[in-house]
Amino acid sequence: MGLWLLDADTLARSRFVISPLAETVAALIDLEEAVASHPVQQKWLAAHLSAYREQLARDPVAAAVVRAGFRYSWIADFLIPAPVDDGIPRIEEELQRIRTTAPATARADLTTALGGGSLAGVLRRDDLPGRSAALLEWVWTRTVLPDWERRRRVLEADVVARTRQLSDGGWATALDGLRPRTRWLGEGRLQINAHDNPPRDIAGAQLLFVPVTPRRGWVTWDEPHRYAVVYPCSGVLTGEEDRPAPQALNALLGPGRARTLALLGTPMSTTQLVALTGLSLGSVGRHLKVLLDAGLLRRRRAGRSVLYYRSETGDLLVEAVPHGRSSP
Repeated sequence: MGLWLLDADTLARSRFVISPLAETVAALIDLEEAVASHPVQQKWLAAHLSAYREQLARDPVAAAVVRAGFRYSWIADFLIPAPVDDGIPRIEEELQRIRTTAPATARADLTTALGGGSLAGVLRRDDLPGRSAALLEWVWTRTVLPDWERRRRVLEADVVARTRQLSDGGWATALDGLRPRTRWLGEGRLQINAHDNPPRDIAGAQLLFVPVTPRRGWVTWDEPHRYAVVYPCSGVLTGEEDRPAPQALNALLGPGRARTLALLGTPMSTTQLVALTGLSLGSVGRHLKVLLDAGLLRRRRAGRSVLYYRSETGDLLVEAVPHGRSSP
C-alpha cells in the first residue's frame, strides 16, 4: 500500500486548506466521467456537459491532454500542483504555476500518466502547459466560478468539521473516512492509497489536506517541500446544502430559520451552519434558540462541539410542508 512516513513536526504543521484549482480539476474529472452521484451534481452536469464537449472538439490539443493526463490511477503531476498554505489562493496564481511548467516536464509527466507509453503527435509540442492552463481556466470560468460561493461554503464547512474532529480526537479521527484507503495508521504512518509503492519519507515537508465537492480525490506533491491529499468532502454537505427550504416553510418560519431547520436533518455545529448558510454567527444562534424553544430541534455535545439536529416534530414539519399537508 502507499505510505507516507512523517515526523511529529510535519504532522504539527499539517493544515486543511481550500484550493480553487483543485476544485476546478475535480470539476473537469466530473465532466469527463459524466456520472452524477447526487441531484445537485446532475443539475450541474446538465448545464455544462455539452459546452465542455464542444470546447474539447474545438481544441484537439486540450482534448489530448485530458485523455493522456487525467487517468483513473494517475494524473500528470504538472496539472495538479500542490496548493500553498496562504489563505484561499487566487485561481490566476494557481494556473500560472501550470503555465510556467517547462514543456519537457509537461511531456514527461504525460508520459508517466500513460504508463510510459509514447505521446501522440499532437502532444509533442512546447505550448502544452499554456494550452492545459487555458482549458482549466475555461472549466473554472464557465462551470465553477458561477457556483463558487456555494462550493466555497461547503468546503469551509468541511474544514470546520475536520478541524473540530482533529481537536477532539486527534488525526485518526479527523482522517477517518477522508477518502477510500486513506487512514492514519499511527507511528508516523499515513496510508494514502492501496498502490504497491515504496513508502515515501516526507519528514520535514508541509502536509496539506484539500477538500473538493466532487467525489474524486488524489494526492500530489512539490518535492521535497510540500505534499497534499485532495479528498471529497462529506456527501451530506454536497447534497443537502443546495436544497432550498420549501416556500411554505419560509412563510411560516422566515427564510433564515426555515433554511436552518431544513439543513439540520444531519447534526451540525453552529460554525458549520454559518459556513453553509452565509449568515452571521449571531443570526444562526438566534435562529437555533427559536427553533429549540419551539421543540423543532435537539442538541447534543460531541467532544467540545454542540451539534444541533431536528427533533421528530421538526422532521414531520419539514417532510409535511412540501406535500401541502398540515403538520400534526
